[in-house]
Amino acid sequence: MKISIVAGGPEHLIPDLKPYDLSSDHIWIGVDRGTLFLLRNDIFPLYAFGDFDSVSDDERRSIMNSSIKVNQYRSEKDSTDMEIALEWALKQNPEQILIFGATGGRLDHELMNIQLLFKSRNNHADVRIKDTRNEISLHLPGCYEIEQDHRYSYISFLAQSEEVTGITLEGFKYPLDQAKLQAGSSLCVSNELVNKSGTYSFDSGIILMVKSRD
Repeated sequence: MKISIVAGGPEHLIPDLKPYDLSSDHIWIGVDRGTLFLLRNDIFPLYAFGDFDSVSDDERRSIMNSSIKVNQYRSEKDSTDMEIALEWALKQNPEQILIFGATGGRLDHELMNIQLLFKSRNNHADVRIKDTRNEISLHLPGCYEIEQDHRYSYISFLAQSEEVTGITLEGFKYPLDQAKLQAGSSLCVSNELVNKSGTYSFDSGIILMVKSRD
């Protein structure tokens, strides 16, 4: 099972979702205004989460009168709409979770949405944030294979712990062998694959991988 979550970020940064809407075991979730974006693009979410304070009264009625299973919350709450939706999605034990509409708007929301990736640390789901220019994912120690993707020219690795040890990059323009990456260091920013595939590995710490294009 795969789950895609669409939030209400700037619509011009949300990629074409139709290529993702092909699997029969694919569940779509709308988060607040992201629910309207899905409906306007002829994708019908099974669930919607949010306080819906970013939609008009008419738009709210349209959502409530649909066949969507709506989970509405008060605006005054301890969790963001995105956090509530992601926690629900993780509990379904899907193979993959894709998050759209989570970047490019308010900076506090964008940074918080990226930090929400930490919730996937103890879950086997492949969780990624995607927009028209970036794909963001969080990784724990191990060895990973990565393939060239024409959509993303650059690959960056950012330390999300005080330090990352034993980082090794093979098949990259700027390889590394058992290096140490400190939090706040730009050592692994804007790298590129020189082969069709490569590997990255590290012994300890947490890494945020950002695949991007200009």
